[in-house]
Amino acid sequence: MKRKTVLTTFLVLLSILTAAPATAQSKGEAENTEALQRASQNPVANMISIPLQNNFNFGVGPQDKMQYVGNIQPVVPFHATESWNVITRTIVPFVYQPELAPGVGDVFGLGDIQFTAFLSPAKPGGFIWGVGPILQMPAGTDDSISQGKWAAGPSAVVLRMEGHWVYGALANYISSFAGQSDRGAVSQWLIQPFVNYNMSDGWYLVSAPIITANMMADSSDRWTVPIGGGVGRIVRVGMLPVNISLQGYYNVATPDAGPDWSIRFAITLLLPASLL
Repeated sequence: MKRKTVLTTFLVLLSILTAAPATAQSKGEAENTEALQRASQNPVANMISIPLQNNFNFGVGPQDKMQYVGNIQPVVPFHATESWNVITRTIVPFVYQPELAPGVGDVFGLGDIQFTAFLSPAKPGGFIWGVGPILQMPAGTDDSISQGKWAAGPSAVVLRMEGHWVYGALANYISSFAGQSDRGAVSQWLIQPFVNYNMSDGWYLVSAPIITANMMADSSDRWTVPIGGGVGRIVRVGMLPVNISLQGYYNVATPDAGPDWSIRFAITLLLPASLL
């Protein structure tokens, strides 16, 4: 039943992706689409974007149920000076958590909010980079979907664009410094390598696994390491460019109650300067 659910979910999302309208593009429109492909794959691009990321995690908890995590992730850049930009990213998660212990029940609500501000050169060289702080706020509406702690740490991203390729990595570390005294301390890493291969008509291939490590857990229950990837496309809804992607990942390492498989379906509204 679990495999059937995964396959059905994947096929439904794939049908949404491939149903995006295809229109003939002029040379100028094609060049603009290529620029949007690269900008949408750059975490510190000078462009407002609003990703709506849907994560379907399969095999969670003792009954191997599905967990859903929907992230609203507005990215807003600011011009600090002529030489430097500050790119802010806020992640607001909405979580459906299946029952993790008998009698606890399912939970749906707001998770902990994260805010990151990257300082990045306005005119980068061969390598594009950004560094800055990340802050986690204990906004969760239920203990099962919140760590109950204020946490902070450093965050960094580096990437390179060569021909059809965009590749790099994003990483951050957070450690708790305040919050509910009866909750455990937070000490965790997130590492996201990414590689994109851009094709014609707005299509691209992508692999962007999110690797996490809970340093407070036992060594055998610490890491989540996915492998996989997917496909995406830049389309237009009227004048508005939209980035749609579908990815699938298998976890080669996962905590005891963690997911075995994940499907990530994202719709990102792109707001380049020409539309503002």
